[in-house]
Amino acid sequence: MSVFDNIKTVAKERGLSLQVTAERAGLSKNAIYQYKNGKNPSLETLTKIADVLNVSTNRLINNSDDKTIQPNVETDNSIEGIKKRLVSYGGHPVTDHDAKLIKQYLDTLYEGRE
Repeated sequence: MSVFDNIKTVAKERGLSLQVTAERAGLSKNAIYQYKNGKNPSLETLTKIADVLNVSTNRLINNSDDKTIQPNVETDNSIEGIKKRLVSYGGHPVTDHDAKLIKQYLDTLYEGRE
């Protein structure tokens, strides 16, 4: 299933139309329909939609059975792990170089935090 199909399915399960889902996510009311033709949302947009639907972005991307966002889960913080979670940004794919910079930034940001 496509990202559009997954969003549509979950929205229907929640009793929401795609227009209402988009508006609650702070998007134009027809924004989600652009994904019907194969265009993929940015990670930021996908996260907003997932928050409205109370599911993980993973559920919307590949329709996994992970239906809720799990706080404090162990994650793969390697460059490959970052690339898997951050498929694209601003309509552009995340490269190895991008993932390395993101990892360096996050390592610095969270340095010393427990």
